[in-house]
Amino acid sequence: MLFNSIQFLIFFVAVTVTYFIIPHKSRWFLLLAASCYFYMAFVPIYILILVGTIVVDYYAGILIEKQEGKKRKLFLIISLIANIGVLAMFKYYNFLNENLTQFLGIANLTNPIPALKILLPIGLSFHTFQAMSYTIEIYRGNQKAERHFGIYALYVMFYPQLVAGPIERPQNLLHQFHEKHTFDYGLMVEGLKQMAWGFFKKLVIADRLALYVDAVYGNVNQHNGVSLLVATFFFSVQIYCDFSGYSDIAIGSAKVMGFKLMNNFNHPLLSSSTSEFWKRWHISLSSWFKDYLYISLGGNRVVIPRLVFNILIVFLISGLWHGANWTFVIWGGLNGLLLVLGYFATPLKSKIYKIALVAKSPYFTRAVQTIFTFVLISFTRIFFRSTDVEQASLVISKIIHINGPLFTNGLIPMIYNLAIISLLVLIEVKHEFFDSKFTIFRHENHWVQKLAYASLIICIFVFGVFDGSQFIYFQF
Repeated sequence: MLFNSIQFLIFFVAVTVTYFIIPHKSRWFLLLAASCYFYMAFVPIYILILVGTIVVDYYAGILIEKQEGKKRKLFLIISLIANIGVLAMFKYYNFLNENLTQFLGIANLTNPIPALKILLPIGLSFHTFQAMSYTIEIYRGNQKAERHFGIYALYVMFYPQLVAGPIERPQNLLHQFHEKHTFDYGLMVEGLKQMAWGFFKKLVIADRLALYVDAVYGNVNQHNGVSLLVATFFFSVQIYCDFSGYSDIAIGSAKVMGFKLMNNFNHPLLSSSTSEFWKRWHISLSSWFKDYLYISLGGNRVVIPRLVFNILIVFLISGLWHGANWTFVIWGGLNGLLLVLGYFATPLKSKIYKIALVAKSPYFTRAVQTIFTFVLISFTRIFFRSTDVEQASLVISKIIHINGPLFTNGLIPMIYNLAIISLLVLIEVKHEFFDSKFTIFRHENHWVQKLAYASLIICIFVFGVFDGSQFIYFQF
């Protein structure tokens, strides 16, 4: 079930109203049943995969808590193997098998292992990582095992963030399912406002930009470097509005019922370095890799060569997490490399700014750094957006030899795209650097607020793209 559908709006209202009507002791069952229905609206049979991993992790959590020493670690390993095994089977089996076939082909050998015709379950990477964080936190002693099977199942399957996050930790979410939430008008209003902003970013910005991006990247051979460069920059904004829009809808819909989910984005387009960008982008995943992989490898309290290795291995795995394709691995590796180069280039950058007299103006310095960071991040996303390495190489080659007239897809759509991106940047700058309370959406006068959000809703219906396009991160 897509957030950007009439079906979801009906579902959301029905579940939320029923949630506050029924007794507290029955609410977990309602949310679990609703979450099952929500997930089964995609491919019903894949609910069995979720059920299987939920059963394994539920009992593994209890056994980890009860045991000590090697047995404690054994049950954690069993849990991790179950989750990673399912992820590897459905997401990476054919990818690994195809690469094995190519490798054996070099020696004129045939791969006897057959390919499988399987579809990737929606959001598998997200709820797998959330389940893994549960058993890891129990093993570390930071979380008690949940004895209520239904509550634990709900922790994994909670419908607002089931498909594309935020990837929650048990310390933040589990206890909230035991708490009684009374209807709070203020929370309802805040939640609905956040959902409206999420719908605006998805339907009015992301899906409009997608019309241009898809047209150019869908036929790279027929487009020149100028069009591909514009499409690449548009894609950076598109994927931000698409994914952060989903997060806003997820966080907002949970907030209406009284649940607090973690913030997943913090104005990443305004980052002044790649390091800062990854602290602001997809925060729940970045912090997951930091807490469970990067720190486990030694973090930054190691010698320089090991630090470089730790950063690169984390980003390579992060790239592979995003998709079973070498384009994602390269994308992850490039971001890791940018982080390493940024770490060593900090003193050099300071000297360059002084020579260029940029440092005398902190605002201008910040603007230059932000634009430069956006360009670097956008470059890496050529691999994220391309279907394969060959297409990415062609895109880069055409951009380097930039030439030809700009493909506009019509003058009005191009003006619209530039105007809506400018509006987005202005709003983000206002919230980042100035008092956000004085924006029209947080104005002291409630009537101004109401008029602002009424205008936002009207814009959604007038300018939104209602073609039922799914969110980009659903494929992960």
